Amino acid sequence: MGYTPGNKEDHYRKSAKLLTLPTILTIGRVLAIPLLVTTFYVDSWWGPTATTGIFIAAAITDWLDGYLARKMNLRTAFGAFLDPVADKLMVAATLILLCTKPLEASVFGQLPCLLTVPSIAIIGREITMSAVREWAASQGGKLSEAVAVNNLGKWKTATQMIALTILLLTRDRSLSGAGTVVASGVILLYVSAWLAVWSLVVYMRKVSKVLLM
Repeated sequence: MGYTPGNKEDHYRKSAKLLTLPTILTIGRVLAIPLLVTTFYVDSWWGPTATTGIFIAAAITDWLDGYLARKMNLRTAFGAFLDPVADKLMVAATLILLCTKPLEASVFGQLPCLLTVPSIAIIGREITMSAVREWAASQGGKLSEAVAVNNLGKWKTATQMIALTILLLTRDRSLSGAGTVVASGVILLYVSAWLAVWSLVVYMRKVSKVLLM
């Protein structure tokens, strides 16, 4: 069956409602991941700069799409679903990349698992929290409220983004004092991992309280 003029108008209207500006920015973050991976393994002076630039741009659009969605009243169910998925994919990809080519931080010595431990904690927390939120959404009511984003989660995200930016940028060996900066990035990543695990504990406590009511 072909489209009638009325069906075409409905199709375009639904497409326009689905692909709002914030959603397009979110999709752009997902599409930037292959580019991030490619530049990460470029063995040239511009590789670390390009990789860091892509990550920073993704972090900015993460804030911008949420701001535009609220400001312009462009919030959609699809955008609400895709936004956290894009964030988790970008962070997970960056953590895995850094684990494949760990940086040298003289203050910590030679520790192969230096970035692996916080990376597992962060990615594991995100997978667990996604499953918990999906289950809570299916139950509705107070369970959905119990897993709503809180300030602890926001602090976790902020420290995570700063730590990953530092660790990506300091892959440029031409930077002076890179060792000290790397150490600060590693410390921030561990702080982020601790906040990630602690926020999961807080969420699970809230969920358990609701279930025991």
